Amino acid sequence: MGGFFKSSIGRKVAMALSAFFLMFFLIIHLTVNMTSVFSADLFNELSHFMGTNPLVQFALQPVLLFGVVFHFVLGFILEWKNKKARKVTYFKNNGAANSTWMSRNMMYSGLVILAFLVIHFADFWVHEINVKYINVEPADPTRYYHELVEKFVPIWRVVAYSVAFILLGLHLGHGFTSAFQSMGSTAGRKRALQNLGKAYAVIIPLGFIIIALYHHFNHH
Repeated sequence: MGGFFKSSIGRKVAMALSAFFLMFFLIIHLTVNMTSVFSADLFNELSHFMGTNPLVQFALQPVLLFGVVFHFVLGFILEWKNKKARKVTYFKNNGAANSTWMSRNMMYSGLVILAFLVIHFADFWVHEINVKYINVEPADPTRYYHELVEKFVPIWRVVAYSVAFILLGLHLGHGFTSAFQSMGSTAGRKRALQNLGKAYAVIIPLGFIIIALYHHFNHH
C-alpha cells in the first residue's frame, strides 16, 4: 500500500477515487438541500433523518470528513510535485499554451474552497454538534428549515457562498475529466466525458447558488 501511494500513478488514482466520492456526495447534498425550496416539511424530515440516523452520524459522516481531508491534502501534494517537475521545462515551453488557467491553478481554487468548507462546517456541522452533544437541546425535527433560511439572510453570506460555488464549478470543470483520465477511462469518449463534466460543473454549483438566493429573497 505504501508503494502504491509513493508512485505517481498511485497518487493520481487515489486522488481520482476521492474526487468521485466527493462528487457523488455533492449530488446527494444538493438533492437534500433543494427540497428546502419546494417543501419545508420534506427538508426537515430528510435533515432530521440524516442528523439522527446512527449509520449516517457515526459511519458515513466520519468517512466524508476523511474523504475531504484526504482529497485536499493529496491534491496539494500532487500540485506541489507537479510544480517542481514543471520548473525545469517551464522556460522551454509556454505552459499557458498547453493547459487551461484552471488546470494550472487548481491548488489556489482548492484553497479557497477549503476556506469555504471551514466556514460551512462552522455554520452547520459545529452547530449540530453543539445542539446534540454539548448543550443537548430537546430534539426538534422542525428546526432545520428555519436554521437554513437564517443562514442566508445576510447578503454577505450569500455573496460569499456564490463566489465559493463559482470557484467550485471551475474546479469541478477540470477535476471531473481529470479524474476519469487518471482512471484510464477517457480513451474513445473524451468529448462525451468533457461535456458531462461541464454539465456537472454548472448544474451542481448553480443549484446551491439558487438555494442561497431563494432563501435570501424569500425569508420571512
